[in-house]
Amino acid sequence: MARVSLFNSPLMLGFEHFEDIVDQIAKKSADGYPPYNIEQIANGKLRITMAVAGFSEDDLLVEVQNCQLEISGRHSDLREDDGVFLHRGIAARQFRRTFVLADGIEVVAAELNHGLLNIDLERPEPAMQVRKVEIKTGGKAGTGQMYVGEDVRREQNKVIE
Repeated sequence: MARVSLFNSPLMLGFEHFEDIVDQIAKKSADGYPPYNIEQIANGKLRITMAVAGFSEDDLLVEVQNCQLEISGRHSDLREDDGVFLHRGIAARQFRRTFVLADGIEVVAAELNHGLLNIDLERPEPAMQVRKVEIKTGGKAGTGQMYVGEDVRREQNKVIE
């Protein structure tokens, strides 16, 4: 069966990396461990709360790389011979959870409290950028003035020659 892509249109050139991100999200969302919540705590501020019972601060790693937040956990001193369990309901396996961050989102803090890992994210308000663009007037032939388009055409002709 052929894979249907949202970005398969000839009008959507250069968006292949978005398709890769969507594929990553679809693959990662199948695993439900560890459970987590995402909440908006203020205007432009988010908090990811992840249930990591049994993990210490040294067992957890929070990293941001290439617009992705990655949280991983591995027990450093877990052994199978620590006792005889009649029921083992608290998951003790390692995990890796990845969140794709939108442009401008910053991770500002991470805190482990009572088995919950809270990661605070913030999207700062973008500064209003206004830039005045100079308007040039067209010159007469032989005056030495040229249009911006003439510079581009001259550079393209050099490449072609």
